[in-house]
Amino acid sequence: MTNITHFEKVSLKQFILDAKNNNLNYDFETSYNNLKLPKRATISSAGYDFYLPFDLILKPGQTITIPTGIRCQMNEEFVLQIFPRSSLGFKYRLQLDNTVGIIDSDYYYAQNEGHIMIRVTNLSLNDKTLSLKTGDAFVQGLFITYGKTNDDNTTEVRHGGFGSTNK
Repeated sequence: MTNITHFEKVSLKQFILDAKNNNLNYDFETSYNNLKLPKRATISSAGYDFYLPFDLILKPGQTITIPTGIRCQMNEEFVLQIFPRSSLGFKYRLQLDNTVGIIDSDYYYAQNEGHIMIRVTNLSLNDKTLSLKTGDAFVQGLFITYGKTNDDNTTEVRHGGFGSTNK
């Protein structure tokens, strides 16, 4: 298997900026220093677990945008897709607000340092509150190859960060 990518932290400055922009309030520097890079749980796991940078309590119907503090550099022919961990989906109906997160290879070079932000909602129908601790895995990322059509002539280059490709 070819090593196609690597995860790394965004800068502390970017991490704090994105946390404050999402109205979060916790000890940013300690959280940043304790960030865990995504990793697979077992040798046969397809997904890389992403870990919470802070304690999380999410009541039914509540939504939060989580600054992971992580960015990903990958070869151009790959995309990183983000999904909720299946156990959290089953127990709490935890869902990504965009259903599947798509991290393009050029996002690494975005103005926000390619900071992977994950917006989730607890859609529990059984009035279950989701409670997770700092360092708990909450979503997983899978690397997928993709193809291009023979007549693809796209020349645009990403300049912005999150959500910038439709501007």
